Amino acid sequence: MSEKIILVTGGTGLVGRAIEQVTKSNAMPGETWIFLSSKAGNLVDAAETDLIFQKYKPTHVVHLAAMVGGLFRNLKFNLDFLRNNIHINDNVLNSSFHHGVKKVVSCLSTCIFPDKTTYPIDETMIHNGPPHSSNFGYSYAKRLIDVQNHAYHTQHGCNFTAVIPTNVFGPYDNFNLEDGHVLPGLIHKTYEAQKNGAPLVIWGSGKPLRQFIYSLDLAKLIIWVLREYDEIDPIILSVDEEQEVSIKDAALAVTEAFNFKGEVVFDTTKSDGQHKKTASNAKLRKYKPDFVFTPFKEAVKDTVDWFTKNHDIARK
Repeated sequence: MSEKIILVTGGTGLVGRAIEQVTKSNAMPGETWIFLSSKAGNLVDAAETDLIFQKYKPTHVVHLAAMVGGLFRNLKFNLDFLRNNIHINDNVLNSSFHHGVKKVVSCLSTCIFPDKTTYPIDETMIHNGPPHSSNFGYSYAKRLIDVQNHAYHTQHGCNFTAVIPTNVFGPYDNFNLEDGHVLPGLIHKTYEAQKNGAPLVIWGSGKPLRQFIYSLDLAKLIIWVLREYDEIDPIILSVDEEQEVSIKDAALAVTEAFNFKGEVVFDTTKSDGQHKKTASNAKLRKYKPDFVFTPFKEAVKDTVDWFTKNHDIARK
């Protein structure tokens, strides 16, 4: 069996850390995993990216690195998100091609789907219309990975594919209240409310629905995609539709994990955002009918415990 050298860009973020944890506990003979941090080089720069590939000589790549941010940063810097992510993705895929990488798995996002769409969304609908105007720069840059994957395959026979996870959460998440996503934001807010003996104020009615996937479950599925999934077309990695959770129930799972006894207030003067973004995991279930996702409350408790223990080093 030939040696696999697997390079993970964005290797010190939420998903990269989860993949590192899973590969340590389920090591596969003949696989060497390298987890890159931003200190390894600037992926926006083509020459620096090429030097990384020269140094590590990967046979496989899991591409997680991206310029990311919350709603406010996206609204203000759509051009920066577009240009920087186009450069990052083009450099990683081009270096992978020129250095003979056998397979690349890139990570997309459900925000790439059209703003005006029907539900549940599936893999065939990515390019059916414009994404939401708030983060069109990031979304179009991510969509172009799918376009490039097909172009590299058509012209050069490359095995480049992509995964599309729903709302990921877990240890090493970004718990920043302005730039983080909903669940890590709830965890940070609840921590502060408990510490200060204050009510927990949640923006909106709590009615919107979301599919949350625990980072360790996502890590297992990305590793499966790397080892066994042979399509160029992307695949949605998500819990089942019936496992969709309201923001209210997510908040209550967080308060339960903290044993928070204070008042919980839903500030309905704040916008709810999209009511639902339901994604179909029918394609995943065709391949992995028996995959068992970590129960939501258990995953939330694990994340809350990690945040409490690592509060001083957590991104916030």
